[in-house]
Amino acid sequence: MSVRPTIYTVASHAGVSIATVSRVLGGGAPVRERTAQRVLASARAVGYRLNGTARALATRRHGAIGVVFPNLSGPYYAGVIMGLEEAAQALGQSVLIAGTHGRPDADDLVSDLASRVDGLVLFGRTASDGLVGELAAAMPIVLLARPQVAAARTVRAENRDAARALAAHLVGHGHRRIAFLGDPGSSPDAAERWVGFLEALREAGIRPPRSADACGFREADGEQVAALVLRRRTPPTALFCANDEIAMGAYAAAAAIGLAVPEEVAITGWDDVPVARYLSPPLTTVRQPLLELGARAAELLQAAIDGEEETGEAATLETELILRESCGCRPPAGRDARELEPC
Repeated sequence: MSVRPTIYTVASHAGVSIATVSRVLGGGAPVRERTAQRVLASARAVGYRLNGTARALATRRHGAIGVVFPNLSGPYYAGVIMGLEEAAQALGQSVLIAGTHGRPDADDLVSDLASRVDGLVLFGRTASDGLVGELAAAMPIVLLARPQVAAARTVRAENRDAARALAAHLVGHGHRRIAFLGDPGSSPDAAERWVGFLEALREAGIRPPRSADACGFREADGEQVAALVLRRRTPPTALFCANDEIAMGAYAAAAAIGLAVPEEVAITGWDDVPVARYLSPPLTTVRQPLLELGARAAELLQAAIDGEEETGEAATLETELILRESCGCRPPAGRDARELEPC
């Protein structure tokens, strides 16, 4: 297998430092024209992935930022995109949006988008760590819902503590068999929720499941996996779903089997998408600031483009446990059942 060239390859070929290559490709501090041309020629010669990007980044701005999501469907992504677009518009930036949809050549898609924008917001694991490192050396990068990589800035929502609190709340309702529906391996956020979930069970003296019940993050995935989990010989009495779409699928699976929520199985979600409070029963979940996540990513990226922020800056936004009826809570007489005080 051939080794993909990096900025180190370019630097070695051109006989200059890594910092010089970064300045040429990223359009940072000025570099002598002769040196810049040598770096660009070396990038072309070694087949560096961003060779089409370099000249544009070194000479001008595009007036646009790029955003890469795993997919573009569902209320969660819609909320984040809305917040990001509104903030970008206020900052005078156009937004180019791409979805990787699990494609094997996602790094190529991200690199192509990088050649047409002033900076990138990369959601989750839409690009490899190697590519993120290369991009962060050449242009402003913000990672959304992903741990920090190289010099990229990050924007995340708090997951672990909220997950521990939600799982402990289910334990407080008397549940001892609780299944986690989601895929910690494919999502950094879900991985943190899984850790918080396990911590709560261990703190309560409950033996946790060996693994999460691997599940995609769409409603159909939730329905399919929940149907299997709820038909086990000894089924769980509560489902901790890694997002609200999985929880909505779990509602459908429980109804198909004839199980009442929450009397026979409690179900919780994550995100607090608009429909969550209108489900029957209303869904207990964790509220993420979806609009703020997108807006903060756009603002942090623009600050990086303008040179106003240090590399590696991280922002963690607070989440909130929202208790409704699906976990077993009951509203006092006359109270709106769509949102309750803690039991």
